[in-house]
Amino acid sequence: MDSIKLTLPTKPEYVSLARLTIASVANNMGFSVGDVEDLKVAVSEACTNALNHSLNKSDTTYDLTYLVENEKLVFIVTDKGVGFEPEAVNEPDLNGKQISGFGLFIIKSLMDKVEIVSERGAGTSITMIKNLSTTNEI
Repeated sequence: MDSIKLTLPTKPEYVSLARLTIASVANNMGFSVGDVEDLKVAVSEACTNALNHSLNKSDTTYDLTYLVENEKLVFIVTDKGVGFEPEAVNEPDLNGKQISGFGLFIIKSLMDKVEIVSERGAGTSITMIKNLSTTNEI
């Protein structure tokens, strides 16, 4: 298993670095174009959550860890933000009346497995897993 770790400033302009990194790793692993796009969206949403919920946005960082395994890619976004209670987040109203929780909804719909660990005042860690498909997609 290979491990890649990035520490990024909590500035929006660095989210593209997370997207480029996951795209490169996923391409090298043999993920389909569609799966690579899903991974880029998921990492963007997780990074955006880390940015939006950081305690001190001007001098804070967050970590991305990519674990490259034989048949799956595991990536973890860990921040030092305000934290929250994951089980208290409701499904978003897809008619547009409630948008909170929409990023997590997107992540969960695109990934094969998602685990969220969060503690108020101590930050959040979102672990996302995408399995490498054994069939070629058209």
